[in-house]
Amino acid sequence: MPPTSRPGYRLAVFATLLAVVVVLLGAYTRLTHAGLGCPDWPGCYGFLAVPMSEHKQALAAERFPEAPLEVHKGWNEMIHRYFAGALGLVILGLAVQALRRRDEPGRPVKLPLLLLGVVIAQAAFGMWTVTLQLWPQVVTAHLLGGFATLSLLFLLCLRLSGRLPALAAPVPPRLRLFAFAAMLLVIGQVALGGWVSSNYAAVACTDFPTCHGEWWPQMDFVRGFDPTQHDIGPNYLGGLLYGEARTAIHVTHRLGALSVTLVLLVLAGMLWRHGLGRLTGLLLAALALQVGLGISNVVFNLPLAVAVAHNGGGAALLLVLVLVNYRLRLASPVAAASHRSVSNSLGRLDLPRA
Repeated sequence: MPPTSRPGYRLAVFATLLAVVVVLLGAYTRLTHAGLGCPDWPGCYGFLAVPMSEHKQALAAERFPEAPLEVHKGWNEMIHRYFAGALGLVILGLAVQALRRRDEPGRPVKLPLLLLGVVIAQAAFGMWTVTLQLWPQVVTAHLLGGFATLSLLFLLCLRLSGRLPALAAPVPPRLRLFAFAAMLLVIGQVALGGWVSSNYAAVACTDFPTCHGEWWPQMDFVRGFDPTQHDIGPNYLGGLLYGEARTAIHVTHRLGALSVTLVLLVLAGMLWRHGLGRLTGLLLAALALQVGLGISNVVFNLPLAVAVAHNGGGAALLLVLVLVNYRLRLASPVAAASHRSVSNSLGRLDLPRA
């Protein structure tokens, strides 16, 4: 660990890596239809682990006759919960450490406390995911909460690392603003991807670049983006929307991906022109990976490994945007100081009159 790193840096890195695992496990659980592998929360059929003995399985059947036990799905769900619980404890440790060291200059305190609040909310959404039986709104919010936790942990790592000096060249405000807008657009696309997944619309279109052999197929946007969906419950496992509504969700996600691609290509060009070659390379690599995985999901009919990797690719793309914005924001005081220095120098010049 470099001498400029602050205490807690290694713990923050560990938490970030653990959050990556939790995000991938969440995707795996969702894609293997194991979100209701345990019908109760936080245990599984009233036990701390998936019931394996004949006696425990008999009790499980007695307690939850409407939810027959599938052992592999139960373990998928419980392993995800174990890792998520461990992540919550590590984030609690980061928050406690931040409070104890709050008097240190430059010590992040609000960020670890925000992370603690987010992970508590995540636990609540995890519970509601089960008790509301995979209601798409809750599932999507839970996915967004996971991405938010990962992004904030990565930001904490950046702030504690001390490895990134301020950029030497001034950064124009329009570049910082455009980069921030691009990050918001990616967050919106992540939310849209969560809506696709929670409504099981990933295979609503099985061809590419067209959908059902058409550029604009029959779609029901009203039903596909109904914010309540109160009339199609109560159990949303497998999705309960009909074809045209799912098609509308899928096509909207494709249009969102096209918009994100165009915006990030423009951002990459702006970064390159300002001499930020490494950030440009990272951004283009993450974008290419995610686009390729998204197309592969359609062409190969949603292979499990590719679908999980697509979730990971979305997380990677978002983290790259967090890094880009952090680097540009870190440069803003330097740019402002440089601008003021030039202005003051010009003001002191005694220019000869013509």
